[in-house]
Amino acid sequence: MLNKPVLVESLIVFVIVLSVHAVVWDRYSWCAVALAVQAFYVQFKWDRLLQAGGAVFQFRAAANSGLLPASMVVPLLGITMKERCKSAGIVYFERFGIVVASTGMLVALFLSVIAVGITKPVPTNTCILTGVAGSIIIYTMKHSLTVSEVIEVLEVLLIFVYLSMILLYLLPRCFTPGEALLVLGGISFVLNQLIKRSLNVIEGRGDPIDFFLLVAVVGVVLLGLFFTVLFIFMDSGTWISSLFFHMMTAVLGLGVIMPWLYRLIQRNPLFWLLQFLFQTQTRIYLLVYWTFLAASACGVVFYQNAKRSSESKKHQASTITRKYFHFIVVATYVPGLIYDRQLLYVASVLCLAVFIFLEYIRYFRIKPFGQTLRYLLSLFLDERDSGPLILTHIYLLLGMSLPVWLFPRSCAPKGTLSGAGALVPYSGVLAVGVGDSIASVFGTTMGEIKWPGTKKTFEGTMTAIFAQIIAVALILIFDSSVNLNSSYAWILASVSLVSLLEAYTTQIDNLLLPLYLQIMFMV
Repeated sequence: MLNKPVLVESLIVFVIVLSVHAVVWDRYSWCAVALAVQAFYVQFKWDRLLQAGGAVFQFRAAANSGLLPASMVVPLLGITMKERCKSAGIVYFERFGIVVASTGMLVALFLSVIAVGITKPVPTNTCILTGVAGSIIIYTMKHSLTVSEVIEVLEVLLIFVYLSMILLYLLPRCFTPGEALLVLGGISFVLNQLIKRSLNVIEGRGDPIDFFLLVAVVGVVLLGLFFTVLFIFMDSGTWISSLFFHMMTAVLGLGVIMPWLYRLIQRNPLFWLLQFLFQTQTRIYLLVYWTFLAASACGVVFYQNAKRSSESKKHQASTITRKYFHFIVVATYVPGLIYDRQLLYVASVLCLAVFIFLEYIRYFRIKPFGQTLRYLLSLFLDERDSGPLILTHIYLLLGMSLPVWLFPRSCAPKGTLSGAGALVPYSGVLAVGVGDSIASVFGTTMGEIKWPGTKKTFEGTMTAIFAQIIAVALILIFDSSVNLNSSYAWILASVSLVSLLEAYTTQIDNLLLPLYLQIMFMV
């Protein structure tokens, strides 16, 4: 029997896919629709595997596989990027968009083939659909990609295969299959881009902040893999192991990551970073303001833990308390988006690296702060943190930052887009910071009418849509670079679809919703 919430989630994704391709229909649209249809069928096979415990790896419980919504994100991002850059006449990034779309399709198709292959008995109809979709995708790629681009796509697939086998084994119950596709696929693509650019580096070509993102993401991932393997043979909770952790972090950072970044940007990374951060007075004001907000967030953590210590019964942070951090992040990102997006880009990359490094300290129990972090953060756990890692705060940061990082600056005249595209950098703020937060707060406190088959309420969803429309109006008032060009109906439809997706998805909404809203805005 089919799960009704999953059917509604799938219907919403199909509506988004068809809405995008109603605007940009071309040969890649056939591939995207074929991929969506076969992912829909494979998703239910994988859900059956998860329920029966027949999956090869341990995935996050209390959630469906999420294969369909995850499979469509990267292909749709690539297609919309291709169209934007094609209209701007930037051939290099138009080809880059095609590579992104092809990579997303091939990785998602590979994951579907794996799911079908381990299903017993083998689902004949689903295999036929997967074969048809694969034939369409491969035929289109053959007539669209150059030899070097095909090699690049296959390199990403190879990295994804090995990275998935390693991380899904080391980190059980941290991901659903769909979340693994998004997170590990993204890391694989970033690693491939860093290797490619490192081998073909030309002085003065490329933006240093783009290289900074690539090196930071790959650096923290390699750091985690190194220490995971190391602490298989050592007890990570001792002082000797902790001292070795800090020493090796310094060695890898100063001996590998810094020289790597130096090769790419052709200048001292530390001097470049300091010069960049304190280049203008506006940046100094923003850094002081963000420091105050960071201290406020830490204050909330300590205050909630003090309440837990003073109460006899076990205290757990409520949904509304967890949404405090959403509002703090909104207060962080909105001034950065209005006054200095480049600074926000670099600061969010630094913050991501710090978050992941602190998670390593917590996970490995590195002295002197590992056990303290475990105690402080355990208060804010929910059902999505069922694995050994705590990822919800990292997903929140990613959801807010990805629209800023993925904004096609080179294909936008003077760094801005007109119409709904002008709201692309605000996708995370609208979907997660405003929509998801308001839906949770009002749904928890005032909601009575539940959407069929879910815990989410009709009142929460409607309030979220209304709040995002108000947020768009405020953006129009305070950000003079935003020009919507009467695209209000499309914005309302986009916000409504993504809010409905939030009500029905069991995936990490902090990661999924901003990407879908960005896709809709970029069209």
